[in-house]
Amino acid sequence: MPTPRPAAIALATFLCLAVAGCSEAGSGPDGGKAGSADKAAPAARGAYPVTLKNCGRDLTFDKTPGRVVVMNGASVAEVSTLLALGQGDRIVSNQQTYGMSEVPGRAEQIKNLPTGGVKPNEAFDIPREAMIGLRPDFVLSTTSYGFDGKNGFATREQLKEVGANTYISPEGCGQDNLNMTIDDSYTLLRQMGKIFGIQEKAEKLVATERQNIADVAGKVSGAKKPKVMVIFSNMTMGGNDFSSVAAHGIYNEILARAGGTNAFASASKTSFADLSKEKVAATDVDALVVVSYNDPDPTAYAKKLLKEFPQWPAAKRNKFVVLSDSMYLGPSNDVAVEKIARMLHPDVF
Repeated sequence: MPTPRPAAIALATFLCLAVAGCSEAGSGPDGGKAGSADKAAPAARGAYPVTLKNCGRDLTFDKTPGRVVVMNGASVAEVSTLLALGQGDRIVSNQQTYGMSEVPGRAEQIKNLPTGGVKPNEAFDIPREAMIGLRPDFVLSTTSYGFDGKNGFATREQLKEVGANTYISPEGCGQDNLNMTIDDSYTLLRQMGKIFGIQEKAEKLVATERQNIADVAGKVSGAKKPKVMVIFSNMTMGGNDFSSVAAHGIYNEILARAGGTNAFASASKTSFADLSKEKVAATDVDALVVVSYNDPDPTAYAKKLLKEFPQWPAAKRNKFVVLSDSMYLGPSNDVAVEKIARMLHPDVF
């Protein structure tokens, strides 16, 4: 399989990819037109200042951020959350994209966001000088990696000096998102709601997503739990043939809520397993979830994988689904739960 770009490796190594919204009906993107970031809407009466803790720091906002920069981090969690909350017009530079989305219109909306004319560094992210030149007042990173000076990035201290608050997404403070859950997606929504003075909207999105997931979980409750492989298509992050196989983290919770279980949960103590072809062949896989990260044809990859392992029950029954942003941190985990549940348990829908 082709080697992923460095940002994807950083994701795996620094907990980004160890890798958005509510359901299609309740959480479609509604961000505004890009390019009007300097027009900060007045804050709700009494909403500011607001303070929250982030990776051991107190962040205080005196007004709604108006020049927002979203770093890559091999994620779309942050940009998708801002769009779901209708804050796209505040973004002056976005580096995040999966190339597709389960939420109608979101991929196109992300594509149309400004990049700020940034020339990415070798990690496919914003180098220090370019970041300072964007004159941000709020910078979001999926993990602490994005603020590591050793990697050529502006540090949180440097950005504070130029008047920018910095934010690291839930579970992004450490070195592996092993413990990431769907609740972290809700935390991201709620904290962005607080920062942008739209807490009520954030709570409505969270409530809709919770209800959507509960509805699906109720339908599949008591059903047999098929063993599922979750793999990022056409990516290698280790030394073996299959090093982008999800083992722990938010993936497993999504599978559980959809009425499935991870076939490779015992294969690694970290978020991702690095497996030989022999190990994969010896495991019964009842269904396949392929996650696309800027892969132009993830469906072809899924079909190729099923053909490569014809002994799998998944191959014999052609059981697979292709996802992207809904399978990771962000405002659309309910979409992934429903799509996987419909694939695993079509008889209850």
